[in-house]
Amino acid sequence: MSARCCSVSVLFLCLSGCLTTTDAAPGRDCTEEGHCPAKLTVVPSSRGCVSDKDCSGGHKCCVFDCGAVCVPPAFTKPGVCPRRKFGAGMCAEFCVNDSDCPNSEKCCSNGCGHDCMAPYTVKPGRCALPKGTPMCAEYCYHDGQCPAEQKCCPTTCGHACSEPC
Repeated sequence: MSARCCSVSVLFLCLSGCLTTTDAAPGRDCTEEGHCPAKLTVVPSSRGCVSDKDCSGGHKCCVFDCGAVCVPPAFTKPGVCPRRKFGAGMCAEFCVNDSDCPNSEKCCSNGCGHDCMAPYTVKPGRCALPKGTPMCAEYCYHDGQCPAEQKCCPTTCGHACSEPC
């Protein structure tokens, strides 16, 4: 794995007085791929760390509950979470980040909790401004439903596949 530059996140002061963060703390050498998970959902290594180099097995040095520990990294998968449908989903947390989901699924809000869902495909390019022809129908919901390079773009009254500009 090659070294890379990591952005340093802001440390937050907890009510208990501890520092927590979801990324490397200032001064930490961030060399492993992935990023620190938002929540600690695994049992961390028993020894502390100062940088990713102190961690084995591809783990990252992350700050949780007043201490830096080695944990498996989280990864953000490509794609976009589907739009929420009307109403709320099951109020349970089935995942915390994309790394918790199988295959290409992403950890998305279901309206109340989070669940693993197939992502929408986002193709390159931008949609042109809608023309004056009213098309009051939803012919697509995301780019993955459109052929070749076409994108799912807004019309004057809905969405349809069209060539990007």
